[in-house]
Amino acid sequence: MSAVNITNVTVLDNPAPFLNPFRFEISYECLIPLKDDLEWKLTYVGSAEDENYDQLLESVLVGPVNVGNYRFVFEADPPDPSKIRDEDIIGVTVLLLTCSYLGQDSSEWDTM
Repeated sequence: MSAVNITNVTVLDNPAPFLNPFRFEISYECLIPLKDDLEWKLTYVGSAEDENYDQLLESVLVGPVNVGNYRFVFEADPPDPSKIRDEDIIGVTVLLLTCSYLGQDSSEWDTM
């Protein structure tokens, strides 16, 4: 059983120009009280071959979290195009939204 379940993520302002901030509405439920904060991060994967081109766009702490349902809007600046290699500027990429608690990502929570 997980301590937190992400129930929905909605991309707001979609589509949007590349240089606009990212906005997501995140809904989640907490099944047990958490004394410490949840850390939410948004990472732009700049290259499939080299993680040195990844850009951490935003990191926020939310908590402590009691049992219940929650929703918030997560906002992040766009990636810096000058840090993206020319061969990766156009094409498929990944925005990685993660949530962690005490350094463990959500896939490890059921072992807590």
